[in-house]
Amino acid sequence: MSEQQSTPGSEEADARQEAAEYVVDRVESWDEGSQPDVVRKDLEEGMAEAQVDVEDSELDRMAEDIHDEGSTETPDVG
Repeated sequence: MSEQQSTPGSEEADARQEAAEYVVDRVESWDEGSQPDVVRKDLEEGMAEAQVDVEDSELDRMAEDIHDEGSTETPDVG
């Protein structure tokens, strides 16, 4: 059997992506229907707590999506 090798940092990237997904899921469930500025603040705080860097424009987009549709795409933070 061959061993699956991971590239350096890939486990860390996977962990950051999982953390970002958790933050988005949490904010979607807590803040659905909230004003975009409230949603954005919660996204920003959650990402900072998870030590995940997300650009301001992505936070704005996600906040609008959650406000308007109740859900959003998780950004690729790998």
